[in-house]
Amino acid sequence: MLFSYRAKSNNGEILEGTLNATDRFSLARELKSRGYIPLSVSEKRDNFFSEISKVTNIFSKVSIGEQIILTKNLSGMLKAGLSLYRALSVLEKQTRNSALTKILMSLSSDINSGETLSFGLAKFPDVFSKLFVSMTRAGEESGNLSGALFDIGMNLEKAHSLTKKIRGALIYPGVILSAMVVIGVLMFAFVVPTLAGTFKELGVVLPISTRIIVWLGNFFSNNLTLTFVSIVTVAFCIYFLFRARFIAKYIDFIILRLPIIGNIAKELNTARTARTISSLLLAGVSITRAIEITEDVVQNIYYKQVLNQAKTSVEKGTPFFQVFGANNNLYPIMMSEMIQVGEETGKLSDMLLQIALFYEEEIENKTKNLSTIIEPVLMIVIGAGVGFFAISMISPLYSVLDNIK
Repeated sequence: MLFSYRAKSNNGEILEGTLNATDRFSLARELKSRGYIPLSVSEKRDNFFSEISKVTNIFSKVSIGEQIILTKNLSGMLKAGLSLYRALSVLEKQTRNSALTKILMSLSSDINSGETLSFGLAKFPDVFSKLFVSMTRAGEESGNLSGALFDIGMNLEKAHSLTKKIRGALIYPGVILSAMVVIGVLMFAFVVPTLAGTFKELGVVLPISTRIIVWLGNFFSNNLTLTFVSIVTVAFCIYFLFRARFIAKYIDFIILRLPIIGNIAKELNTARTARTISSLLLAGVSITRAIEITEDVVQNIYYKQVLNQAKTSVEKGTPFFQVFGANNNLYPIMMSEMIQVGEETGKLSDMLLQIALFYEEEIENKTKNLSTIIEPVLMIVIGAGVGFFAISMISPLYSVLDNIK
């Protein structure tokens, strides 16, 4: 139940707010455990606006950006000497995201009950990944939770930055192609029927390309609503197909073999593999557990299979680098060579970090040039479409002029 309360802090400051609790007594105990003296507690009744808020909260989530801020702020406060419980309470008051507020309340309650932070984080698998939880647990076990949280924030920031750059490079062609489709449909629906009527009045014999355009124009003109509904439906179907597990294997196969996108996808998965394993090893996680967590981090099913093989091989005592060397079509030769050097010198995590930094820089450079490569291709596609349309609609007019002569 939701309760509103008034409480007094140790320095005499009056605080007001709302909290979830099973009853008034539980809320009073919660306030006392935080160092507040309860003055009044009353149940907050639902009204129209609170119901709207509940519906809105269903769609709220904790973004990667908020997770980055959370880890860095929490790390900074722990490093400054604040207790974990106090640091979580401060963050709870600062955040405006209702979903994150509830999570922080749950974490505070767990810490107050004697549980660890990693235990509380594991309750929210949709928000905090296995990598997040495992690195936190390793930090707790090593007594360096502040450092572990800072490393988590840096890893999240780097991964988020790479993803944003790749998406940003693909947004431009996506917007252009979408605009082409919409403008094309409107041209067919409103311009082509007018020209078709003129051709009919003049009794011109239309070439096959013009007849195709006229047929499409009549169809779009008579079924404009159906056309746009169909386009939206197809877009949603494509979106859900890309997310469907049964077709993921085929989509991942195609992506890895696309001319430019395929190389970026390979380098992205290589960088993610190297950075994740490196971070987990530095945090004190065992190699087999690190590989298992990394298997969840990479998105491509073929990379998941290689990491599964690597885990099995390591458990059997086979050197780690051999699995990557046997899969040079996915991981570059540099990956297996650097891992071998790392195993021989006892600096595996350092070597993996160097691999991650190298390929992350490569991805940044390629995404910068991607727009430059895509622009001329788009111009050719647009030019070809406009040229075909123009020739198909102008050629009958030349026939009319020839007949007049």
